[in-house]
Amino acid sequence: MDIVDPKIEGYLEHLLPPREPVVAEMEALAEKNHFPIIGPLVGRFLYQLTLIHHAARIAELGSGFGYSAYWFAKGLPKTGKVICTEGSADRIRQGVEFLRRAGLDRQVEFRQGDALQQITEADGLFDIIFCDIDKRSYPDALAIGLPLLRSGGLFIADNVLWSGRVTSSSDDPDTAGIQTFNKAIFSRPELTSAIIPLRDGVSVSIKR
Repeated sequence: MDIVDPKIEGYLEHLLPPREPVVAEMEALAEKNHFPIIGPLVGRFLYQLTLIHHAARIAELGSGFGYSAYWFAKGLPKTGKVICTEGSADRIRQGVEFLRRAGLDRQVEFRQGDALQQITEADGLFDIIFCDIDKRSYPDALAIGLPLLRSGGLFIADNVLWSGRVTSSSDDPDTAGIQTFNKAIFSRPELTSAIIPLRDGVSVSIKR
């Protein structure tokens, strides 16, 4: 199920300013290898949230080869940092090189291994936590991530509409994980949440 009509999505993408060659290269690599990325519309939304929020410290749960990290890092001050987590050494090498070419390597730190373990080992609180790991792990990501998020910080998650599969009961652990996560972000008293039906659904939760 397309969450956004393809004609509308095409129109919105047509409005975007030209992207840097390195970003276009990342998008081409993702398309060639059928590797999921957030895409330019969500990327620009994350960039805007980073600017609005004056974020300086961001944690990414599931970074791939650095596409979403590019958009976050682009909105950071020179002293800011995105902590990227990724299990694949090959994708980390790709991400480091892409972000070096984009001039953003000083704002990004890749850590290899389990995303949830990696952020618990990081010192200090985060201004933004972005979740894009295995969907069955979203509830755990919320439980582990919230204590690491400062008051007023944003917990953002991708794919929360899951191509419409969230609308039906399912035994699939990924679908069930997202359904549980979505209920949690709207029921936890310390969060004020919204879901934006952009691409495959993006949730934004503000921690009080």
